[in-house]
Amino acid sequence: MPKQSNKKEKPVEELSYEEALAELESTVAALEDDASRSQLEGSIRLFERGQALAARCSVLLEAAELKVKQVVGEDVVAFEEESE
Repeated sequence: MPKQSNKKEKPVEELSYEEALAELESTVAALEDDASRSQLEGSIRLFERGQALAARCSVLLEAAELKVKQVVGEDVVAFEEESE
């Protein structure tokens, strides 16, 4: 299970990208765990938190992309792995 013990969870909108991603990875692992699937309410709560965490990561990535475009202009070339 993710670090969701008796302590209160930090609101998703206050998490940094790194914090949100780490918690999202932990949440996914907990949802994939056979033992956690036996409790429907807990699984639903984890799923909802996971959705909010994924949305937070997306918002933060979009904001970072906008900042990069503002610094270097709209001519940002997407990184693609070179094939040899």
